[in-house]
Amino acid sequence: MTAMFPLGSVLLPGETLPLRIFEPRYADLLDDVLAGDRTFGVVLIERGSEVGGGDERGVVGTLARVDESTATGPRRYSVSCVGIERIRVEAWDSDDPYPQARTCSLPDAPSPPIDLSGVLAKRAQLQLLCGQGGRMDPQLRWVASQLAHPVDYTGPDPTADTFRAASDLPLGAADRQRVLEAPDAAARVDVIDAAVDDLIAALRFRLQV
Repeated sequence: MTAMFPLGSVLLPGETLPLRIFEPRYADLLDDVLAGDRTFGVVLIERGSEVGGGDERGVVGTLARVDESTATGPRRYSVSCVGIERIRVEAWDSDDPYPQARTCSLPDAPSPPIDLSGVLAKRAQLQLLCGQGGRMDPQLRWVASQLAHPVDYTGPDPTADTFRAASDLPLGAADRQRVLEAPDAAARVDVIDAAVDDLIAALRFRLQV
């Protein structure tokens, strides 16, 4: 059984995840995780609110590992985690004392060779659009800040490359969840490509260009 942390955001493999833990049940989760293999599952709350139950949770999530944990008060912690691999939720168990589920690892299916050059070209388009109106528009300034660092997706692992490409883009939770659910690296490139097309269209509409 895997301890689970439903969130309103998506954790991708390879990303870091800072958490501030203050709810008693998640303090209990952290105690158990640190006493074990330091891992827990993260899934997106797709609808509703996790607090009090009644939420709808994603089926595909990410196994996270606690790298650092610092007490910030009585039963309060600042935690740094990293996404390790995809997991699939097979069945939810009780939420008492904290959410738990039966999960399995979800490796990528075999993929044809990937080509991220189109994504890189569209990333450059986003940068150009932000440059046209970013100084006056807070949202565009934020998008530009997400694109400021140089990127390179020529690593030996296509799965890691595609997750890193998605992480480097200012995508919303729904698009990030679609990235996470893509069955293989090539399919993930298609999902990222379509998401960036939508973002470019939204920015052009915002700028009326």
